Amino acid sequence: MARIRRAEKKDVPRIMDLLAQVLMVHHEGRPDLFKAPATKYTEEELRALLTDDSRPIFAWTDEKDVLQGYCFCILKQEKNDNILTDIKTLYIDDLCVDEACRGKGVGRALYDYARDYARSIGCYNLTLNVWAANESALRFYRGLGMQTQKIGMETIL
Repeated sequence: MARIRRAEKKDVPRIMDLLAQVLMVHHEGRPDLFKAPATKYTEEELRALLTDDSRPIFAWTDEKDVLQGYCFCILKQEKNDNILTDIKTLYIDDLCVDEACRGKGVGRALYDYARDYARSIGCYNLTLNVWAANESALRFYRGLGMQTQKIGMETIL
């Protein structure tokens, strides 16, 4: 039976595989910015993240407990800022589903799990960034009801 749980050390090799898949999507969309092949984290950095409760990583596992998708999160809270209110936010740093499992509801399940987790710990909102070149991710997040919060812009010189 499939389930979602916190990622564990045994998941590191699969997470590294999926991190490489995500990077290729970004590299194909913006090769001027993203190297390939590469991953966002090293195995050592990933192992450290697994023990950081302010940066939970949720894992969607199949009936054999093999990770097929993940959701990296970061808990953020502004306190006593000059202009921002004191809200707690759960930021989705990275969400990936193995290419072989896409279109089967895994991404939605991970998003729903992160959203419910955020509610359970008193967060005001759930946020993420998505690259404009990643049109499938934009459609996916809009389909979940997410709305644009801010827009980053650039001029390439």
